Amino acid sequence: MNKINVAVAGLGRIGKIHLKNLCRNFPEIKVIAVMDVMDESKAIAEEFNVPNFTKDFDELLATPDLDAVVICSPTDTHADFVVKAAKAGKQIFCEKPLDLSLDRVQEVLKIVEETGVKLMLGFNRRFDPEFKKIRQLVVNDAVGDPQIVKITSRDPGPPPVSYVKVSGGMFLDMTIHDFDMARYISGKQVKEVFAKAAVKVDPEIGEAGDVDTAVITLTFEDDSLAVIDNCRKAVYGYDQRLEVFGSKGMAQAENNFPNNHKLFTENGISGDLPLHFFLERYDASYNLEIREFIDALVNNEDMPVDGTDGLMSIAIGLAAKKSVDEGRPVALTEILS
Repeated sequence: MNKINVAVAGLGRIGKIHLKNLCRNFPEIKVIAVMDVMDESKAIAEEFNVPNFTKDFDELLATPDLDAVVICSPTDTHADFVVKAAKAGKQIFCEKPLDLSLDRVQEVLKIVEETGVKLMLGFNRRFDPEFKKIRQLVVNDAVGDPQIVKITSRDPGPPPVSYVKVSGGMFLDMTIHDFDMARYISGKQVKEVFAKAAVKVDPEIGEAGDVDTAVITLTFEDDSLAVIDNCRKAVYGYDQRLEVFGSKGMAQAENNFPNNHKLFTENGISGDLPLHFFLERYDASYNLEIREFIDALVNNEDMPVDGTDGLMSIAIGLAAKKSVDEGRPVALTEILS
């Protein structure tokens, strides 16, 4: 079988992870080009023996025999890069979000559909081994009909305010993963969003027009519920937990730890804190999502996370922002109408 020739656009933290995985873990893939605006990224390309380096996305797409592109560049480039790649007939993996504008996302998805290329969005948490086990338990009816989904997602520390100003806000940057997880785990569609939020971590985040602490309630079309709690700072590490309560029982996924030892003494019980950063916590999931992207290309199958999944998560995020601003539940039809 001929190898699939892939290019990577953007060599920030996520781009480096994908480049490493593509080069080291998938013999059916050959990375033939990388693109990044930083001069020092050329050394990364050389480290992984990638023959072509460019600072220009159009040049990247013009690489001879290119089959697919993995887009890990800044958010404000995603929509334009996806459109260019689709029109060039390349298969596409793109990190979330596709764009911060719902109208722009819909425009891009229309173009993708017209060109007939495949598009996968990078919602990596779906591919976390523990979360996938929970999803399979739901699919297998082990917990019955999901009645309440509970998601806790708390970062070890807030991002720089400079990032907050351009990220689209917490709901479109951080909670968007949890909105996607709620749909994925339950297998249901959201009809209403009610969010309460505050600035409890860093006043500068509030001055930038964002929030850093929130609780969001999602109502699904069958009136079952999801509850998400977020905070930009958990002093004990990266807090990522999931629970599904259903008519037949409950399934939980707890935090990952460096190891599971506990010390019991007369002074109390102690053990390791959770893994401290998303690069550690979701290392396996980044590898597995690229595995499924490649499998979909090789087998000509539908992508496991498609453009509609990205669209719905953005719509829920915009509904959450509107709910906070107006102090009321917001029907998703108000956003998608």
